Formats: sequence, C-alpha cells, structure tokens
Amino acid sequence: MMSEQGPIEGVFSIERTTRIGTGTTSRRVGQSALYYARETENGNVELQGLNSRNVPFGPVEVITRDELLADYLPVPQLFKEVFGNLRAVQKSVARGDKYRKRGETFTAEYEYANALNLDELNVRANFGIGLCLLARDEEEKAKKVFDRILSLDTAFSDDYKHLFNEYGIALRKKRLFGQAVDYYRRALELAGDDENLWYNLARAQFERQDWAACAEAAAKCLELAPGHEEGRRMMDHLVKKGLI
Repeated sequence: MMSEQGPIEGVFSIERTTRIGTGTTSRRVGQSALYYARETENGNVELQGLNSRNVPFGPVEVITRDELLADYLPVPQLFKEVFGNLRAVQKSVARGDKYRKRGETFTAEYEYANALNLDELNVRANFGIGLCLLARDEEEKAKKVFDRILSLDTAFSDDYKHLFNEYGIALRKKRLFGQAVDYYRRALELAGDDENLWYNLARAQFERQDWAACAEAAAKCLELAPGHEEGRRMMDHLVKKGLI
C-alpha cells in the first residue's frame, strides 16, 4: 500500500535480465523479483525479498525513494497476503517470547516453530528455540540450532545483539564453554565493536581457564568501553592472581 501523504509500504517487483545456457545456446531471459518495501523515517526505503511463502526474509537492502519509484513496480494485490504473513510471524515470535519467559518452554517452542514454518530464517525464532532447548538440557538439539544461527548473516545486526549475549550466557551457564567461545567469536566477526560481546567472550575463556585469551578479550572490551565495570574487575582479578 502506498499513500501520497504517508510513508511507502508495500510489495514491489523489478524485472532483472539474466543469461542462461552457454555458447550458441545461451539466451537472455527476464525474471521478475518481488520485494517488500518499507520507507523509514529518514526517507530511505528498506527492501527485503520474499520467500516461497510470501514472507519478507534475508538481508535488507537500502535504496532511495526515487530509486524505488523509478525502477520498481507496485504489486498491490499481494500486499494484504504479505503483510498478514509478516504479522503472523511477529505474533508467533512474541507469544513464544512470552511463554519462554514464563518457563513454559514446550509451548514457547511450538510458537517459534509456527513462525519458522513461514520464515525459516527468522532470527528471533531460531534464538528462541535454542534457548528453550538449552533450558531443558537438550544439548545436542541446541547445538544444531546453534550451528544454524551461526550460518545466518542476518543474525549479526544491532537488532539482535541482546539475543547473542543472552544465548551465549545460556551456553556458558550450561558449561558449554567451547560452544560459547565459538559462538562469541563468530558474533565478533560481524559485530566486533560490541564491548559486551568481548566481555562475555572473556567470561567464557575464564571458565575454560584460558587466561591469555581471557585477558585479550577483556582488554578489547576495555579498549572499546574504558568504563566497563565488569571488564575492569575481570582484568584486575587476572592481574591480582598473577594469571597474566
């Protein structure tokens, strides 16, 4: 749906030409790609592709409003379905979060699974299922979810930093220190300026008694945030005990 007065939100298509085949049999064919578009407060437009269930998924591309109107065609007949599916995913995830916080992990997992049926790459639903499994000590299943999360590049954005910290802390509390370290290292590859990720990596390395790696991570935390109290206490403890 697009209003002349309000921000743009709707489904748009664009024709892209690709070459298929090789040599004398190759030919150029046109393919139509569908996107969910939403105009932001700064006037740019966020684009996400649609999956086979007509749900926005994957990386977000940012273009200008002028580029959208010049290069893309509105597909208003799909907007109601796409928006309805998007809301269904959001509601399922919200219910899952509510039940998980109550400790009702099986009900929460059911809600997260409903979201993943529509959007298998949904970051919050994947995190939610992983946290449910960890809470029930289903470590092997949780590891599969852990591996899946690490393959989702869309997970490594500012929107999900708190989930990374929560999931990593849950791994550490279950004494899965190796997984916690791997998890934080992967997160830091894409969000290396987050002092809390560095601190939690230091905590995991501390539990493994890898003092040098712990000090390295704590130092990076303090480099990014000199006033980080937990990071400072950890570094002072390492020095006081002669561990570094």
